[in-house]
Amino acid sequence: MIFKKDNLKFGLLLGIFGPLLAMTIYYFWVFSQTISFSEYFYLLHTNKQLLTAISSVSLLANAVIFTIYINTHRDKTARGIFAATLIYGIAVLVYKLIH
Repeated sequence: MIFKKDNLKFGLLLGIFGPLLAMTIYYFWVFSQTISFSEYFYLLHTNKQLLTAISSVSLLANAVIFTIYINTHRDKTARGIFAATLIYGIAVLVYKLIH
């Protein structure tokens, strides 16, 4: 099974898509009745507080995935998830600082 893999590239992929999936789920859970998906991304672009809140919730998805892979001793994959989480966090921080 694909989720039994233990390698860095697979962890990076999981770490990249986990927050994106969480951000999409959050949109459908909170915003889908009031704004469109494109308006949602516009709000993320223009509202720093909302960006912080949603990126924090989205990165929690990586914390869950990371914990699962650490507890099952697939450390290479967990390392990739952790690296992607750091990249996301730094990217959000830099974006907030320059805008």
